[in-house]
Amino acid sequence: STSPVGTTRTLPEGSIDQVKLAVVSCSNYPAGYFNVYREIATRQDLDALVHLGDYIYEYSSEADSYAAADAEALGRTFPEANNLELITLQDYRQRYGIYRKDDDLQELHRVMPFIVVWDDHEVTNDTWREGAENHNPELGEGDFGERRIAALRAFFGWMPIRPVIEGSNETIYRSFRFGDLVDLHMLDTRIIGRDQQLDYMNYLGEGGLDVDAFRAAVGDPNRTLLGAEQRLWLQSALAQGTATWQVLGQQVLMGRMNLPAELLMAIATQNLENLPASLAELATLKARALQGDPTLTEQELARLELAAPYNLDAWDGYQYEREVVLATARQLDRNLVVLAGDTHNAWANNLRDIEGRQIGVEFATASVTSPGLEGYLGLPAEMIPQAEQGIALLVDDLESLNISQRGYMLVTFTPTEARSEWHFLDTVKSRSYESLSQATISLRTLPGSEGRRLEQSAG
Repeated sequence: STSPVGTTRTLPEGSIDQVKLAVVSCSNYPAGYFNVYREIATRQDLDALVHLGDYIYEYSSEADSYAAADAEALGRTFPEANNLELITLQDYRQRYGIYRKDDDLQELHRVMPFIVVWDDHEVTNDTWREGAENHNPELGEGDFGERRIAALRAFFGWMPIRPVIEGSNETIYRSFRFGDLVDLHMLDTRIIGRDQQLDYMNYLGEGGLDVDAFRAAVGDPNRTLLGAEQRLWLQSALAQGTATWQVLGQQVLMGRMNLPAELLMAIATQNLENLPASLAELATLKARALQGDPTLTEQELARLELAAPYNLDAWDGYQYEREVVLATARQLDRNLVVLAGDTHNAWANNLRDIEGRQIGVEFATASVTSPGLEGYLGLPAEMIPQAEQGIALLVDDLESLNISQRGYMLVTFTPTEARSEWHFLDTVKSRSYESLSQATISLRTLPGSEGRRLEQSAG
């Protein structure tokens, strides 16, 4: 048989006027149609697509599996032989084959090159170096090391990537140089070096959260997301990078996402009934504080000041190493742009170090199909705009967010700016969809020490 004709390209050299990348992550097959892939495939102006992981998911398509409630109605179930949680090499290989039969994903691979990394679901949920939240040896799932090797072997077999180190299916961090304009450093923040995630429940006692113990753990200089070898490689790559923009393509949010502790406890304990009201109340208090309202009581201020990271599976759970990366960029005077996926939501963060110095920016993409915070928090549609406004007020470094729509990022680099546009679709539950132009967000950052912060795009 003869395949359709595909298109790829080589990396440019020399002086470059523009690099334009589409950025995606989190494509759960049973959760909906790959309309986002179809939309990107129609573009004629892209240099490459950057996939930040969760290209496949390890779950079954049974109705009680993650995000699979509509799978049967949508015709997005897996064949019986593969409709189980992935464990073996054959399981993972077959799942990639099912994804690749999707017409929209096939077309996207046909028309442009992919630059890829894995996240956790290419192995299993919340993977770290020696285990995962969704790996249970006591349930007959075997040795995690064997499962990981099988999953990564299938990844290298199916994805457009060559081994970085000959014979190794575990090392994936590497750099792509787009002439003198962009050095794109693709990282592994998930598998090769990550220590196990912290859990708030381990720091809860009769008196509530043990703040001192938690702060000591989350700031431990020995905790690592990258591993010592990859961290040294990244520091060397940033030191040797000569392009205008130094870009990190990686999985999880780097920005500080601190929320008031009472909201975090409600989320951690799944006590969500009063969450919208609490969020609105705290946002009102924060607005008053920003306006310098002298009538705020000590108790009200304490509700705002007692804050902690929302997501310990991100860089917020590995704070010392984040400071190392930010300090490296600052000391080298680099124009730092971080790309992130994983959360299923769109975010734009200013990146500041522990001293409050502005270092760079972060652009984080929404998901291809996986549900966002609107589902996790059980928010009705009419409350989503207020929730987004409240979160944006409460998180100091957060410039913009979208927690309810699926889509992709279009990131454009020129010598004078790095600009991100977030494009959203109205549905992934039907093959008929509309691009929501009125929902498009556009932000940019400028090069140089005075410009490395988010601002509204002039384009």
